Amino acid sequence: MEENLEKLKKALQEVLVKEEIMVDEVTYKHESNNNFLTIVLDKLGGIDLDTIVKATHIIDPIVSNMDLIKDSYILDVISKERG
Repeated sequence: MEENLEKLKKALQEVLVKEEIMVDEVTYKHESNNNFLTIVLDKLGGIDLDTIVKATHIIDPIVSNMDLIKDSYILDVISKERG
């Protein structure tokens, strides 16, 4: 699974770099009877909700086309936490 997540991260980064968005982390976890594919994004100066929505529209078809995960899952695209 880790290899698939790395492939996905690289594929997403290649596309999102055009939007000046960085893919910080891609994880897949089972939690509360659900599987979550979580993609953490970042952008210089921070990332707002509109950018997350725009990125999600870019990410969703890429994830679907790569078909790396056979189980059903929830796609969760989030911003990197700022301390």
